[in-house]
Amino acid sequence: MTSVSPAASALLSGWLEMKQSVQGLSENTISAYQADLLCFFAFMGERFGTDLGAAPLKRISIQDMRAWLAHERGRGIAPRSLARELSAVKSFYNWFAERDGFDATAILATRAPKFQQKLPRPVEKDAARALLETIAYQSEKPWVAQRDTAVLTLLYGCGLRISEALSLKGSDSPLSTSLRIIGKGDKERVVPVLPVAQAALAAYVADCPYDLTAKSPLFFGVRGGALTPRTVQKAMAAARMQLGLPASATPHALRHSFATHLLSAGGDLRTIQELLGHASLSTTQTYTAVDTARLMEVYERSHPRA
Repeated sequence: MTSVSPAASALLSGWLEMKQSVQGLSENTISAYQADLLCFFAFMGERFGTDLGAAPLKRISIQDMRAWLAHERGRGIAPRSLARELSAVKSFYNWFAERDGFDATAILATRAPKFQQKLPRPVEKDAARALLETIAYQSEKPWVAQRDTAVLTLLYGCGLRISEALSLKGSDSPLSTSLRIIGKGDKERVVPVLPVAQAALAAYVADCPYDLTAKSPLFFGVRGGALTPRTVQKAMAAARMQLGLPASATPHALRHSFATHLLSAGGDLRTIQELLGHASLSTTQTYTAVDTARLMEVYERSHPRA
């Protein structure tokens, strides 16, 4: 594989530093951007037959971009993933072109592949309630069952990501009527805490065999380390199998359920956006499509003329 020149590496580092410092992106997002750009640079280096520096990067044409897209499709990259790669490349060129003052139209005008927007898959209200009731009897250790119940109640009752729930510390207990969450990109938001979530956490803390300190994790694994997402996912899988629910009933589906059920109860999108910690309203708007799809399912199943 043709190497990336020090000049191109320096450009990439400068762009990534800007993304992290100005936009506050997470380490995982930065790593994904870096991988996407390095693959793009490698392809263009092979295509040009030279170490890829700043000058060749400025000469990339529409034909070069089409060749790269075809190459990625040939590697089996799905349209959604390819659109994400192209978005990273365009973001880099927006910064690069502004910095060096050249025309990057060939790259910025490249169209992303079309793909079907994947809608969130929430669980029904009754199913969400049944999951929380079932998870309480999944473990032979009462404190473990209470722990899992508390975690899933936070996901469904507060709309937390599983990583956000598991990042809570002992200092967050006992829960007050609101909870300050640091989400993706270090974005901070405040979410209300329902009494049922306060009670679930209090029950877990009362029986937890490990000492909670201000800096310790709030949720412990059975061996005393921090609880892992995989453990929560396995507990959820066991509960959904017992209830006969589909594989889409994951811990993250409870966050989707939080948003969808709020929307169906009359919640406005801006408020739901704030509660979920979405940077863009367009992300939250996918739940309107879910709500419409659910209404159509009911109509087609129930209306005598459907």
